[in-house]
Amino acid sequence: MTVQLTVLKEEQASETRVAASPETVKKLKALGVSVTVEAGAGAKSGFDDNDFKQAGATVTKAIVASLKKADVVVSVRAPSAAKIKSMKSDALVIGQLNPYQNAAGVKAMAAQKVQAMSMELMPRITRAQSMDVLSSQSNLAGYKAVLDATAEYNRALPMMMTAAGTVPAARVFVMGAGVAGLQAIATAKRLGAIVSATDVRAAAAEQVESLGGTFVMVEPDAGDSGETEGGYAKEMSADYQKRQAELVAEHIAKQDIVICTALIPGRPAPELVTRKMVESMKPGSVLVDLAVEQGGNCKLSQPGKIVRHKGVALVGHQNVPGRLAGNASELYARNILNFIDAFFDKEKKQLAIDWEDEIVQGIGLTRGGEIVHESLAPPAKKKPAAKATAKSAAKSTVTKRKTTAKAPTAKAATKKPAPHKRATGKGA
Repeated sequence: MTVQLTVLKEEQASETRVAASPETVKKLKALGVSVTVEAGAGAKSGFDDNDFKQAGATVTKAIVASLKKADVVVSVRAPSAAKIKSMKSDALVIGQLNPYQNAAGVKAMAAQKVQAMSMELMPRITRAQSMDVLSSQSNLAGYKAVLDATAEYNRALPMMMTAAGTVPAARVFVMGAGVAGLQAIATAKRLGAIVSATDVRAAAAEQVESLGGTFVMVEPDAGDSGETEGGYAKEMSADYQKRQAELVAEHIAKQDIVICTALIPGRPAPELVTRKMVESMKPGSVLVDLAVEQGGNCKLSQPGKIVRHKGVALVGHQNVPGRLAGNASELYARNILNFIDAFFDKEKKQLAIDWEDEIVQGIGLTRGGEIVHESLAPPAKKKPAAKATAKSAAKSTVTKRKTTAKAPTAKAATKKPAPHKRATGKGA
């Protein structure tokens, strides 16, 4: 039987993206997939219903009927409870399902016995790069953050020499050198600003400096690289946080624009900029908080608002990638397509989801009526340590030995870069 795929229209007013594009519809059709798009799904992204029809999709307003027979359901945000109840059991649901803040939605999908895949949990491995929605969307967010900052900043970014005098270059400080942060650095640099950045990961120094920025960082704790095995920033020790806050407080007072991008997967955003730090900034300065939807890197910023505190504009736009809806939808749709393509049997023209695959294990939330993701599964589903077999104990020992063997390398890496020493100074 032909695989039936349904593309949902997003129900959140702030969500402008869509999980498919005319381009990906054509490619899905080439695989042998039948595509149905909910009417109006692409309107906010610049794709009208006729665009999807011309690409080979069926457009329908009868979404309930479509969901009842859909083998695959794709969306940007988690589907509503009503739409989940309309899905057939064992349907494959793919989207940014926000499991850590949407426990009720995860339970509802488990109760409906669908196979839920949360794309933002994609493991950072080479063969998953083309499926990584966080990277594709964060790139756009970092770029747009700089543009949003300049819209509120009442001065020019580059140095300008005129007959009437010289306009100094603006100073831009980026907090967090992940995908969004690096794109923000690159964009601000292209616009002529003097750029500096900070991150808890020692390895970020080289990336920041390669883009022309100055890296600002205190010496890390001994043997601590500041990142998880998956390459994400991790929560640091209280002592490290104190030392970093002191350095940032000194640096931030000299900046014209601050862009905050720091997130910790599965946890509220860390507070990096305090009220006192904001009040140390010059009137007319701007802070853009890309983490505002997860609690914010600055507690003074407010979701969906631009607020001013003692002359400083605090920009808290939600869904920043969605402010570039056309590009964001195109990239997100390709991420979805690449995932489906990787687990599609071309000969049988059927899905072949391998639950032993590390990609599926990384993003799979529910299956067969149960929550199966390791970080979300109920404690009762997890095996007690007391029941560990001799074999598993031996495996654990081997793992510890391997970790120990790698430790000197990690430690050396944290001590290596001269840039760290340069960065501990007053900053640019």
